[in-house]
Amino acid sequence: MSETVDEKIKALEKKVEQLQNQRKDQLSMVIFSNDLDRILAALVIAVGAAAMDTEVKLFFTFWAISALRDKNKKTKGKDMKSKMFGAMLPRGISQLKLSKMNMEGMGKDMIKRIMKHKNIASPEELLTTAGELGVQIDICEMSMDLMGFKKEEMIDYPNLGYCGVATFLADAGESSIQLFI
Repeated sequence: MSETVDEKIKALEKKVEQLQNQRKDQLSMVIFSNDLDRILAALVIAVGAAAMDTEVKLFFTFWAISALRDKNKKTKGKDMKSKMFGAMLPRGISQLKLSKMNMEGMGKDMIKRIMKHKNIASPEELLTTAGELGVQIDICEMSMDLMGFKKEEMIDYPNLGYCGVATFLADAGESSIQLFI
């Protein structure tokens, strides 16, 4: 029994609808940790994807936000809780520690020397490259508020934004790849 023209049209319409609902060539990544090795891995993945013409959106939340603090920027008007978080957390990517084998900072210094010797880009260089490649970094507004961070103390980055989890989830829902680091 052969299909009628109407049945064929309906089948084609269904295929077109499925094609329209396909996910974008986009990577959405939650970055939760402020460990140097995890931030490094996230940036390597982000830069690699962006270099392959994949749209990349990074969502920095909780502890990871401290990696985006500018060590030279000072803010005023913080309450005691905010000052305490600011003092206890790293101020920027250069102050992050390794998740394993940190050894009072010796592990971090050793990894950085090995990376330099092997011509592996530093986290600072990867962040610059990410900006040049159009990688979007969004900072979770709720986490920022919770920890008492202010926009004025964040790094200067060409594609830096602030949003809530709903915005990230909408982006992630359109992405062909979602990661959590």
